[in-house]
Amino acid sequence: MTTAKRADQTPPPATTGRRPYPGPPPWAVPGLLRKLWGDRLRLLSEAADEYGDVVRFAMGPKTIYFFNHPDHAKHVLVDNAANYHKGLGLAEARRRILGDGLLTSEGETWRRQRRIISPAFRRERIAGFAGVVVDAGTHLTQRLAAESGNVVDLAEEMTALTMDVLGRTLLDADLSPLNFLGPAFEAAQEQAMFEMVTLGALPLWLPLPRHRRFRAARRKIEDAVRTLVGDREHDAGTEGSDLISMLLRAGSGEPDAAARWRGLRDEIVTILLAGHETTASTLSWAWYLLSRHPEAAERMHDEAVAALGDRTPEYADLTSLPYTAMVIQETMRLYPPVWALPRRALAADEIGGYRVPAGADVMISAYTLHRHPGFWADPDEFRPERFAADAPPVAHKYAYIPFGAGPRVCVGSHLGMLEATLIAAMVARRFRFEFAGAADPVPEAMLSLRIRDGLPVRVRPA
Repeated sequence: MTTAKRADQTPPPATTGRRPYPGPPPWAVPGLLRKLWGDRLRLLSEAADEYGDVVRFAMGPKTIYFFNHPDHAKHVLVDNAANYHKGLGLAEARRRILGDGLLTSEGETWRRQRRIISPAFRRERIAGFAGVVVDAGTHLTQRLAAESGNVVDLAEEMTALTMDVLGRTLLDADLSPLNFLGPAFEAAQEQAMFEMVTLGALPLWLPLPRHRRFRAARRKIEDAVRTLVGDREHDAGTEGSDLISMLLRAGSGEPDAAARWRGLRDEIVTILLAGHETTASTLSWAWYLLSRHPEAAERMHDEAVAALGDRTPEYADLTSLPYTAMVIQETMRLYPPVWALPRRALAADEIGGYRVPAGADVMISAYTLHRHPGFWADPDEFRPERFAADAPPVAHKYAYIPFGAGPRVCVGSHLGMLEATLIAAMVARRFRFEFAGAADPVPEAMLSLRIRDGLPVRVRPA
C-alpha cells in the first residue's frame, strides 16, 4: 500500500475556522464509492497523498471529514473527546452486532460499563493470565510440529488460539464447542461494512440474502451468549472474578429482565469479538512480515532461545524479550488492528483551522497516521528497531495509536501485548515460516485489519 509523500509536519494554523476543504471533485464520487467498497485503505492513503492532512469526501447524502495529522487525532480523541461520539460504521451498523456494549455505548452508559469491566484488566490480574497463554501456546506448537513441512493457514490458527485464550481468561469458559462463532462474526462484520459503504441506504428489513445471513448470524451469536451464561445466571451472588460473573452481579439489581439480558448480551458479544480478533490479526501480520524478513525472524528466534531455553515461559520473561515486543509494535504500526477511529461531532468544532459542522462524520485512521511520511522515515518499511529502547522517540505521541487514545483507549491493551509477545516467542523458538500464497496477502479493512483469505505458510523447524 503506497502512502503520502509529503514531508510537512505542521498542520494549518487554527485561525479562522473557515479554510476551504481540499478534496475530490463531485464527478469523482463513483470512483470513491468503488474504493470505499473494495479498498478503504487505498481510498484514505491516496487521498492523503493527493490532498494532504485534511480531506473532505462529499459522497451523495454523506460527507466524511478525514483528518490525518497527529494533532488532529489528539484533538478528536483526547482534548475534545466529549464532543465526538463513535461515528460512521459504528453508531448504526456495529450497534446491530454489538448492541450497546463497551465499544458502541456513550456517555454515562459507557462510563458505567467501563467501571464494571476494568477490574478484569488490572495489571496484576493480567499477569495471572500468562499461564493460560503459555498453555495455549504449547498446544499450538504441538499442532505446528505435527504439520512440519506442510502448508497451514496461520491466520486460522491465530484466531483459534486467541479465542481459546479469551475464553479461559476473561470468561472462564471453554469456547471450543462454539465453533460456529467464527462464521457468524464473519457475516456480522460483512454486514457492518456493507452498511457503512452503502451509507445506510438499504434498510435491514429488505429481504436481501445478505440481510438474511446477518439475521441468522446474529441469532447464533445470541445463542452462544445464552450457552455461556447457562446456570451462572442463578449464581450472580458468587465471587467469581471472570467477566460473566462480574456482569451478572452488576445487573442483578435491574428489575427488568429484558433490560438485564440486553446489557449482559451486549457486553459479552463485544468481548467475544474484540477480545480475540485484534490479537489474532496482529500475530497473523507479524508472521507474514517475518516470513519476508528472515533476518528479523532469526534475531527473534535467537532472543527466544537465549531468554527461554527449552523451559516453559513465565510472565517475568516478558522483560527478556525486547526484540519480540519491538516486532509486535512495528507490526501494529504497519497493520494496526483497529485501522479506523470514526467519530461524529455532537457540536460544531474547529480542527486545524477547518470548521467541523455539528453532526459531521469525522475519520481518524491509525493506518494512515502510522505511515505518515512527516513522522516516520521510510514509513512502508518493516523496521522493528524503531521501537528499541535507545531509538529516537516517535516524533509525535499521537503518530502511533495502535490501541486508540484518550478516555476510550483499549482496555485490553496489556493483555493483548502479553499474549502476542509470549506466543510469538514460543513459536519463533521452534519454527520459521515460508509464505506459500500465490500473491502477497491483501489487508481487509473490516472491524479489524485482517488478512483476506487467510495466511498460507509452510512450516519449517527453526
